[in-house]
Order: sequence, then structure tokens, then C-alpha cells
Amino acid sequence: MNPELSPPPGLPARQCAVGILSAVLRRRRAFDLAADEVLSVARLAPRDSAFARAIAGETLRRLGQLDAVIRAFVPKPPPEHKAGAALEILLAGACELLFLKVAAHAAVDAANRLAEADAKAVHFKPLINAVLRRVSREGEGIVAVQDAERLNTPDWLWPRWVENFGETTARAIAAAHGRQPPLDLVLKNANDPCTDLPGERIAPGVIRLTDPGRVDALPGFGEGRWWVQDFAAHLPARLFGDVTGQAVIDLCAAPGGKTAQLAALGARVTALDLAPERLARVEENLARLRLPAELIAADARDWRPRVPAPFVLLDALCTATGTIRRHPDIPWIKQASDIGVMVPLQADLLDAAAEMTAPGGILVYAVCSLEPEEGVAQIESFLRRRAGFVREHIGPGELPDDQFISTDGDLRTLPSHWPDKGGMDGFYAARLKRKK
Repeated sequence: MNPELSPPPGLPARQCAVGILSAVLRRRRAFDLAADEVLSVARLAPRDSAFARAIAGETLRRLGQLDAVIRAFVPKPPPEHKAGAALEILLAGACELLFLKVAAHAAVDAANRLAEADAKAVHFKPLINAVLRRVSREGEGIVAVQDAERLNTPDWLWPRWVENFGETTARAIAAAHGRQPPLDLVLKNANDPCTDLPGERIAPGVIRLTDPGRVDALPGFGEGRWWVQDFAAHLPARLFGDVTGQAVIDLCAAPGGKTAQLAALGARVTALDLAPERLARVEENLARLRLPAELIAADARDWRPRVPAPFVLLDALCTATGTIRRHPDIPWIKQASDIGVMVPLQADLLDAAAEMTAPGGILVYAVCSLEPEEGVAQIESFLRRRAGFVREHIGPGELPDDQFISTDGDLRTLPSHWPDKGGMDGFYAARLKRKK
């Protein structure tokens, strides 16, 4: 191939980043799905794939700030139907300049080449070039005086968080979303010293890594010594106490972290999920970990066990607003009306889970949402219609930090908790006991 016709280093990765952004912002595709789709076709080297994900992910993480910077130079962005991917090229280019600290000549040249390759965006190449050159000169001054937390939180979320948590905590949550999250590993054997892992033990059986590299290259991956699971996500299953030898039903089980956790604790786990393809990933992970569980592809609203179980865990479908730091697409692909869609579904799942719980048994309801309608309000509604259940409050010392216990006696973690250690996902969980 003629070297003059070869794409410059990093251009294919940038093309993929723009494609991912278009899928997320225009078609409301989840980031992970969009990235998998785009990158599977491009077949980039691992390093280039990581670069594409970094550009697209950081652009979404800083989308409000980047949009404000661009609008400072172009008050009216190019119309979508005429400009092709021009806006995505601008956003990604500005992100490279301001947050990824890519050299100006490389970022601007790449953006120009991306515009040239787009049948519609090519007509806006002079605009893209001019705006990004101004961003390279003046952008940092604009960013320095921005209200980053407010800009990066869309209007459907910000007022809710201020009302529910107060502005100080809302700002702390939004600030946590602006930082790259660490990687948490839950150990199959909590007493494993794991001296070969480059991380810090933040709780019994949980190792936190800040610069992990490729997950499958970490020590212990092939041997099945651990699985990836956010620290907060591993807390709901702890609410059962000792489950050794006990039957546990794990509803909405994928991606399988809680299934693995319960199986590692010695429980006899039945894991249920609606999507067979998601359940296949659970099976694959359990095989790597060498942990047993019965996997069933079914709708939890219809399926019932042969006999009720003493322990039932429902990690219900939700808006997932507690996981924005790991999924920066969520604020931009979801909206307030999604909460109204989720609440009745969660109620149906809770009622089904209640029927699966044996008399005297424990039902744990969990969601990775910050919204009270999906958490405490859902439980209060459940207890009003299900007189056979009572809330079993979480006591001091049951969790690694008592600040995770809400005033109602439930589990409530926030992304702003443990800021000096890297934060955590926002989770809500309630422990419910069925009367005998």
C-alpha cells in the first residue's frame, strides 16, 4: 500500500469512536452494545479498541461540558440531517484536546480526515477545523470556569437528585461520575492473599485495582480465583448471612456476579434470567470460576420453583442511574419517563419473588438506581399490599461501613461514598422477611 494513502495512526480508532457516539446519541444504544457492534466489525488491535472506547466514553462522561464549549464558538450546531457525523466529530475532537490531552495537531488533523471521509460532514470540514483550532487555544479557559457537575447532569436528573439528596450530595454524586472508576474484583476465597494482584483490599474478599489493564491478563483469571463486580453490587447478597448448603433463588441473575458470590459461599443457587444470551455469559463465567449453579432462562413473573426457597434475591431491572460512573451513556439515552416504565415491572417482579419465598424466609430486593420510586417507595408499596412480609432492618456492623445503612434500615450506597478510595456504584437494597 502506498504510505501516502495509508490512514494515519489512530484514525481507525477515531472512526470507531465517532460511530459509537452516533449509535449512543442518535439511536440511544447502550454504550457497551454500541462499542461491541462497531468494534467487532472494525477488528482493531486491542490498543486501538481501547483508544476508541476511551474517546467515546470520556466524551459521554463530559458531554455537557463539551457541548457548552462547542456552543461558545458555534451557537447553532450543524443540523443532523445535513451534517452527518459532524457534531460527533466535533465532540470527540474537543474531548481529545481538553480531557485526553492529545496533541492539538494530531486531534485536529484526525478530525479533518474524519470529516473528509463522511459524505455529509465533509461540507462542514472548514467549520470543524476552525472550531477545534479555537478549542485548542481557548477551550481550557472555558472549562476552568464551567460548572462541570451541573453541565454533565441532564435536566431530567439534576432536579431529582437535588430534591432527594440535597445539592451538596447531588454535586458530590455528579463529581464522582466525572472520574474514571476503578476495577473491583470479588475473590472466590475471601481469605486468598492475592499478593500477585496490583490492588488494594478494600473489604473482606474485595480487591480494588486503579490501573488494571486487560482483565483477562490479570493473575488468577484463568484459574477462576475472582470475578469482576463493583464493591456496592456485592453488598445485597451479604444481607442473607450464612447461606451454606441453603437453596437460594437469584432472579434477573445476569451478568452473574451475585450468582457467583452466592455459589462461592456454599449456597445451592438457582439463577433465573429472561435472556438466554445473557444467561450464556453467566454460564461461561461460572465455568471459569468452577462454581455450580442451576441456570434457567425464563420470565420471573411466570416461573415458580417446585418448592419455595428460604432465600430469594431479586436484583430488579431498573434505570441503573447508580451506575453512571461505569456507564456514562445512561444520562443521555434514558429519560424520566423510563422510571414510570420500570416501577410497575419491579412491582410485578417483587410479587413474583414473594411467592417464591418460603415462610420464615428472606427476600432481598435490590436495584442499582438512585431514584426513590425504584427503591424505598417500591418497598413501602410492597409492604402495604403484602401483609405477610416485614422489613428486617440492617443493623450496625452488618456492612463494611454504617453510612451505607439508610434511615429506614435499608442498604443505600452512593457514587460519592468513599471518595478517597475511588467511590462505588449507587445501590439500594431492602431485606424482607416472610412471616411464618
